[in-house]
Amino acid sequence: MAVQETYAAAPDLVECAVCDIMVVKDREPACDKYVRALFFKGFQAVQCQRVANFLWNNGRKVYHCCIHPAATLGRGILLDHATGIVIGETAIVGDNVSMLHRVSLGGSGMSHMRRHPMICHGVLLGAGVSVLGPVVIGRGSKIGAGSVVVTSVPEHCVAVGIPAKVVKRDLKKEPVQEMDQISGFILDYVI
Repeated sequence: MAVQETYAAAPDLVECAVCDIMVVKDREPACDKYVRALFFKGFQAVQCQRVANFLWNNGRKVYHCCIHPAATLGRGILLDHATGIVIGETAIVGDNVSMLHRVSLGGSGMSHMRRHPMICHGVLLGAGVSVLGPVVIGRGSKIGAGSVVVTSVPEHCVAVGIPAKVVKRDLKKEPVQEMDQISGFILDYVI
């Protein structure tokens, strides 16, 4: 009943869901029809968070998944597989962001102010990325799989490593459009 009431009171959540269905179809190769997007865990997790966020902001305390209901999520979010994703209370995720499995947007400290990351428009977070503290990942940036980010990353950059370092600047395309986790930062290593 709470879900139906939420959608009736906040019709923009339906618009968000439509945007999310479209990006799952556009970016997830295993999704060949819009209706199949409804069965992806990442899509389901985002929709549950949106309802929980509405209820939270209207005085009803609910929890689900590992996405805090007070977290702010933009439109067109893809949580590929959704397994192991953790998004903290004061995290802000912009529009058109893609996260792969085991991404953590974790807090730093006990402050009541913003203590979690801000992920800006068009960012791609590779598998196993941890972004810790009130840092900002700039628009159109890409964070390589397994990286740990503890300082802000500028717009249109590629960052990798522990701790993450910028290895490429001035990306021309939004990384979420191609969902390419490796081009742009695989260096020529000879072992």
